[in-house]
Amino acid sequence: MLVTGHTGFKGAWLSLWLQSLGAEVTGLAPAPPARPSLYALAGVGERMREHALDVRDIAAVCAAMREAHAEVVFHLAGQPLVRRSLQDPAGTYATNVMGTVNVLEAVRVAGEDARSVVVVTSDKCYENTGSSPRRFVEGDKLGGADPYSSSKACAELVTAAYRRSFFHGQDAPRLATARAGNVIGGGDLGADRLVADSVRAVETGKPLLVRSPHAVRPWQHVLNPLGGYLRLAQELHRSPRVARAWNFGPPAGGARSVGWIVERLERLWGGALRWELDPGANPPEAAHLALDSSDAERALDWSAPWDLEEALDLVVEWHRAHLADKAMREVSLEQIERFESRIGRATGG
Repeated sequence: MLVTGHTGFKGAWLSLWLQSLGAEVTGLAPAPPARPSLYALAGVGERMREHALDVRDIAAVCAAMREAHAEVVFHLAGQPLVRRSLQDPAGTYATNVMGTVNVLEAVRVAGEDARSVVVVTSDKCYENTGSSPRRFVEGDKLGGADPYSSSKACAELVTAAYRRSFFHGQDAPRLATARAGNVIGGGDLGADRLVADSVRAVETGKPLLVRSPHAVRPWQHVLNPLGGYLRLAQELHRSPRVARAWNFGPPAGGARSVGWIVERLERLWGGALRWELDPGANPPEAAHLALDSSDAERALDWSAPWDLEEALDLVVEWHRAHLADKAMREVSLEQIERFESRIGRATGG
């Protein structure tokens, strides 16, 4: 297995899960984007081979791909923040667009063993005016009003072009994209992220600054879409019919507002969290974003077993354990085990 962006929040959880399954994992990423980080606290790098590189360096990516001999590639590396994309648009496009080109080019020229490739983009890849509460489906128009969102739409177009031009033969790697966003979970310690900012507010005693309390997003625990990525990689091995774009979001009615999240975090932290409106300049954001994941539920037999209330419980549980100096690798693996148990009960396994 090869995971780009394994030092990031989602990449670290995915790498931990793969390690728990006994997979040999190779990671491609520079240093963790946050300090502290889930990657460091859970000792993710101690159980895998790593290459400290930037996906913008195509020669280094090709060399690492050739060395890894990976049958499955998960591309999660990227610049993940809207506000940062407004400060550094060129860097955002270089990482999210050309980084995707470089990874796919490395699969094409140096990935002789690759059979399944999952490129993770974002729910923000859709052209979203925010005027309608309808859920986006995979065939909807791509776009984006900010550099981050449009860079993810571009990554979708790049992936589709590589699939049609290079990865369509019987023996070629099978290539799909996964669209999910607004994931939460323990160890999300990055800057400018609601749950991570709430944890820092609890630790410092300062109020949480909230940008858009009425904005609705498809929040979900990080293990829900990661289970979809694993399921998709498995099905790519079996059938070329799943080589396409897929949504992985909460079920219908599962999207919630920022204010709803903050109110429940207030309750879960027992009064230790205070919040107020952010008076600073903020980027324009769509009022409503939700995904329709019916295709994945039907064709991939995937579901999101942890609802949002449970996800928030698990976030606070993880961070209380961290504040109590618990061994966070064991805490994280135990949550993965509970998630797998839930999947097993849901499928009758």
